[in-house]
Amino acid sequence: MKLKYFIPSLVAVVAAIFTGCSSDNDPSYLDGLRVSQSYVALPQNGGSTSITINSADSWNIDEASIPAWLTISPKSGSAGEGTVSFSVESTEDARSCELLLKSAGKTQRINVLQYAEETEPVIMSVSEALAMINAGTMGTKAHYVKGIVCKIQEISPSYGNATYYLSDDGTFKNGTWLQVYRGYWLNNEKFTDANAFSVGDELIIKGVLINYNGNTPETQQGACEVISVSKSLLKCDSLMVADEKISELPAAGGEITAYLTCKTTNGVAVEIPAEAKEWLGVTSSTVGAIPTVTFYAKKNEGGDREATVIFKTTDGSKDYTAQATITQKGSIVDSNVASFLAAPVNTTNYRITGVVTELYTSDKNGDSFYIQDYSGKVLVYRASGFKNSGAKVGDVVTVVGQRGAYKDTPQMVSGTFEEVKYSVTAVTIAEFLTKADDKNTYYKVTGTISSLKGSNGKDNDYGNLYITDGTNELYVYGCYPGYGATGDARKFFIADNNIKVGDELTMIGYKDTYNGLVELCGGICFGFKHAE
Repeated sequence: MKLKYFIPSLVAVVAAIFTGCSSDNDPSYLDGLRVSQSYVALPQNGGSTSITINSADSWNIDEASIPAWLTISPKSGSAGEGTVSFSVESTEDARSCELLLKSAGKTQRINVLQYAEETEPVIMSVSEALAMINAGTMGTKAHYVKGIVCKIQEISPSYGNATYYLSDDGTFKNGTWLQVYRGYWLNNEKFTDANAFSVGDELIIKGVLINYNGNTPETQQGACEVISVSKSLLKCDSLMVADEKISELPAAGGEITAYLTCKTTNGVAVEIPAEAKEWLGVTSSTVGAIPTVTFYAKKNEGGDREATVIFKTTDGSKDYTAQATITQKGSIVDSNVASFLAAPVNTTNYRITGVVTELYTSDKNGDSFYIQDYSGKVLVYRASGFKNSGAKVGDVVTVVGQRGAYKDTPQMVSGTFEEVKYSVTAVTIAEFLTKADDKNTYYKVTGTISSLKGSNGKDNDYGNLYITDGTNELYVYGCYPGYGATGDARKFFIADNNIKVGDELTMIGYKDTYNGLVELCGGICFGFKHAE
């Protein structure tokens, strides 16, 4: 184990080196500039000491030679005799510097050493480290922690660091793990192997402990290194479904087999999380150096679900673990936006169809957008396939995803873009009037409301109205508050939003002709502006 400490007995040797051939009590002399001693030794736990300066002229200590960890007072003085004090805070590792005392063209060198005693490091369990973090007593120095790797987020040779989780028993459960965030490998070197260690291996790390944002116990980025690795004698090599390497089962259920490597002769035990035992069980297993365990999952009537199963063995003196995460797809619930927003955060997949109202430009991936139907609007965050779908603002689209949240704001996450249901083309009123009748071709048209009467000239409560561009007029047959609205929804939209003649209205719909009158039908309100 690497320890960065100085042995106290070496201090005398270092002091002798600092003072050359002089005895410990002899002052160091220069013509017109003398100090009571040319080395200063300070203890590990911090403190102060002082020396005397005699100078024929004014003097100063070169600022560039003073490190941040050393406080000097005063740093300059006039001719004559004066006292200079040196102060330090506590340290874990030894540190030293050489100060340059200058006067009338002469330079006196003063060596400062703060030594650290050699001690055997205290190695904590993960639970002890978590207790220290929760109590806020971890301080700023590095601590040694021993734990079993229970999850690996990334070991990156490209960046040279790794993010992973440790727990005492090798299971990944909330409240029991410590995250090592972008830590380094042995001897504080960068990672060059993406398989440097595995889930189930036991590590001793040395790192600065923090509580990130008050809810994530972790090691400070770049301030953690692996001290030692004890490889597990048990490893899950793969999960297989019908001879295919895969960890996901379909919603219909079925069997999945874990292939293991076991370097003990005591067999393998399996632990299924209590919350998964209702849908996941073991159907068979084999023994030997390459044992297998076959699981069976029931049909899934709900949302996506997963279970991390734990494999255990022992060599008689020490226990070893490995794990595998089995996932199963769930059913898809057709939903409107309001029902989606009312659902709790969960792994159920919801299908929503609505209008793309705007792109979420803060997502540099280009796969995020807002979708709106008659019941509300929600952000779809990074729906796979959206960017390459050709979908644009105004199109009617369908997306599937899970109810998530960011800082308590609901959003759809883990989504998949399914289709552009209607590709909507923006046209002027004049252009719309020339289009062919087609119930499957949708347009977006903007105009000023010229009348809230029906085509028969009478007031009505069905949301029928006329819009104009100043020259051409277009009859809108039914003004719905959003995609998916039916029946009476169009009756109340105009009154509920206090829409009046002169207001600007943007509608999405298809072209039809009735008794010679061109109509925008299936009208979906994209937006409106009240006249000033």
